[in-house]
Amino acid sequence: MTQLTIDRRRLLAGTAAFAGIAGLPRLALAQQSGPIRIGTLTPLTGSGGPYGPVMVKAVKAVVDEVNAAGGVLGRKIELISEDDQTNPEAGVRAARKMIDVDKVSAILGTWASSVTTAVAPLCWESKTFLATVSGADAITQLPHQGYLIRTQPNTTLQGKKFGEFCIAEKAKRVFFVSPQTPFVKSQFDNITAAVKAAGGETGSLVYDDKKPSYRTEVDEALRFKPDAIVFGGYTPDTAVMLKDVYRAGFSGLKVAFGYSVNQKLIESVPAEVVDKTYTISPSPAEGSKAYERLVKLIGVASPDPYTTQIYDQINLVLMAIAFAGDASGTAIKDAVRKVSQAQGGTKVDNAVDGLKAIAAKQPVDYDGASGPCDFDAIGDIIDSKFRYEQVQGGKLTLVKIA
Repeated sequence: MTQLTIDRRRLLAGTAAFAGIAGLPRLALAQQSGPIRIGTLTPLTGSGGPYGPVMVKAVKAVVDEVNAAGGVLGRKIELISEDDQTNPEAGVRAARKMIDVDKVSAILGTWASSVTTAVAPLCWESKTFLATVSGADAITQLPHQGYLIRTQPNTTLQGKKFGEFCIAEKAKRVFFVSPQTPFVKSQFDNITAAVKAAGGETGSLVYDDKKPSYRTEVDEALRFKPDAIVFGGYTPDTAVMLKDVYRAGFSGLKVAFGYSVNQKLIESVPAEVVDKTYTISPSPAEGSKAYERLVKLIGVASPDPYTTQIYDQINLVLMAIAFAGDASGTAIKDAVRKVSQAQGGTKVDNAVDGLKAIAAKQPVDYDGASGPCDFDAIGDIIDSKFRYEQVQGGKLTLVKIA
């Protein structure tokens, strides 16, 4: 009786062990055959609210197109979209959910530099790939171990462009006003470098972006006797600042980021407040095949720079997964430059064509709707054109792309 009991126990234990071993390949197969989950973390509300919804629309259009063509590695792509509310705390909560619960391989489209700075450590610690449109220099200087790329030019390049533009417009005394952001110091330092190189002078002021009026700050700025004011804030605070600058009688050059002085701001203030204001922003690759394809996919005649960038991000991530034969964040990290800038590779401008080329064992070199997507060792985009516009008659009018 005792021997029989022992044998039965051994038999049951062995059966359970065999079942566990036999189940491992099935589990692995299930993981490899289920949907590949990609996340977007964009500002659907808050200061970045005008941009986030269209950005998600662009990603969904690519996902639908790729799924209709058979998916990647024989698997469908599942899109998980969250709102960061243009707020670091909300961004961290949403990223945590996508990483821990949804198990996404990549997160795309973080917009505000403060959100990206808060979310990036969660991504590299979990080996989740992150693609951002934020510009603060400090972001790619984080110890992200390659799990991050950005399609937005950094503030070193942007600040230089702002300073050079002011000088080209004959401004010699340039004053920079901005709320406290991760890029405020770098932006001002690089404006200053460009202006001083041409014999000019600069001043700056950091303000509280929640104040209902900036008349005191404007008075301080005007004591500098500027012939140009550069606005470094977001849409809500820039609207208030522009009103107070107008009321103070400033008639010099006004320059702002394209994301802050947008059509929403223009329509929210009296025409005379914002008229003649210039904006500078990274330029999409208008006229390129990728840009034209994006326009048709989302039905938006002139996609903003962030929409073109996130469109490129999703195309690159899906091709990287196919190239690696693996949907993990680590695989994307290791393969993304092999599809974005393979020397002598087949030129492609969309994931569907790229996936076909990869399946045919061809190297690919992706040029996108935001321009050539070539990245340096720390994840910065190597080059970009800039778009210069001016508010004229209640509309943004293109001055030049350079």
